[in-house]
Amino acid sequence: MFPVNVLNTIKNVPEVCRIICATANPVEVLLVETELGRGIVGVIDGFRSEGIETEEDITERKEFLRTIGYKQ
Repeated sequence: MFPVNVLNTIKNVPEVCRIICATANPVEVLLVETELGRGIVGVIDGFRSEGIETEEDITERKEFLRTIGYKQ
């Protein structure tokens, strides 16, 4: 995601731009086309949420991170 102060400048660029998305998640780019041209209106990065993390899930995640030495 770009900082807000850069977005207007990017929208005004008349040339073709390459946007690189650094993620291992599946990505969907949302495009719109009008009489004035085409543009990217958004990017969906990742998967649909499977629900809300419970206290049990949090404990399990923290234990796993400690097991692999990521968290103390």
